[in-house]
Parts: sequence; structure tokens; C-alpha cells
Amino acid sequence: MMTITYVLGNKLYLNITNKCPCACEFCIRRNGEGAYGSDSLWLEHQPTAEEVIDALKKEDLDSYDEIIFCGFGEPTCELNILIKTAKYIRSVTKTPVRINTNGLSDLINESSTCKLMTGLFDTVSISLNASDKEKYNQITQPKWKDKAFDAMINFAVEANEIFPKVILSVVDVISDEEIEKCRELCKKLGIELRVRNYSA
Repeated sequence: MMTITYVLGNKLYLNITNKCPCACEFCIRRNGEGAYGSDSLWLEHQPTAEEVIDALKKEDLDSYDEIIFCGFGEPTCELNILIKTAKYIRSVTKTPVRINTNGLSDLINESSTCKLMTGLFDTVSISLNASDKEKYNQITQPKWKDKAFDAMINFAVEANEIFPKVILSVVDVISDEEIEKCRELCKKLGIELRVRNYSA
């Protein structure tokens, strides 16, 4: 049985795809089958929006502190499923909704996508990973090395105008000096920085 939903603390996570255009050095997919004790997050097939919504219908969505699109893949790789599912969640609960994304949706979908998600998320958390293009490419290993960093920054700036809360995140495997450079970049962008703990 596929793991589409899993729980950490009192938060419900949605694993809607295994697709991702990056191969981050610290990706949890490198360490095992699941995340922090969950069942395997490798999907037997790409679930449809209907399958994701059916999985959600088995949950008491009002009982969670937050519902988060985050699994073994980049949620915007299945943008239509993401949007349809998020609209369903919005229609049945007031529980806050967050998406954890690499911010490369515009490249993935070959069009501007941020506005398509207007009203669907309370929080958008975007993986910054590094303070400049060279370091970003080294850590994130994106499909589009020439334009991924700039596309991610542009997505974050646009998201910051649309969504109630936007966060840029780095993982604490990078140096303190690099974290400070990321902090300075975030200050210039007017976006909050979150330093995430890496748990191998």
C-alpha cells in the first residue's frame, strides 16, 4: 500500500509525487525509504488527484496543526494534482496549509505558476540552500544549472507578494559563514530565513 499521507508530531504530510529535478546532497531520499520513522515514501505509481483526496478523506483534517505538501519529491512536479488537492483541503478544513518546495516550479512547468496557487497556502517554504548560483548548483544539483538559482529567487520574490508567509530555508550542513551570507541575501529580499536541522 502506498504512503500518500504520513504524520510527524501533530502535522499531516502529503507525499504526492516522487519526481524531482534536483539531487540535493542532503536529501532524505539518500538515507532510507521513509522520513523520520514513516513507512516507505517511494510510490508504487504516480497517484492521481483522486487518490490523494481519497487518502485525505480518511483523515480528520481539523485535528492537525498543519497540513504540509512534502514527501519524497517536489510537489510542483505534479502541479495540477497539487492545486486540485489544495483546493479540496481548503474546501473542507481551516487547518493551515504549507508547501515545501524547491522553488523551481516555473522551470518544471515551463510557465509562470505562482499566481495559479493564490489562496491555496498559508505558508510557502522554499529551499534556498546556498547564497549564490555556484554553491547552489554544487549542493542542489538541479537539472537547469544555468538558470535554477535565479528562477528560485524570482519564485520566492513573487510568492512573497502573494502568500501570507514565505520562508527561505537552508540546512545546517553548510558553514556558519555561508549561513550568514544566506541571511544577508534574505534580508535584501525581505524574506525570513529558516535554518533547518539536518537529521541523518
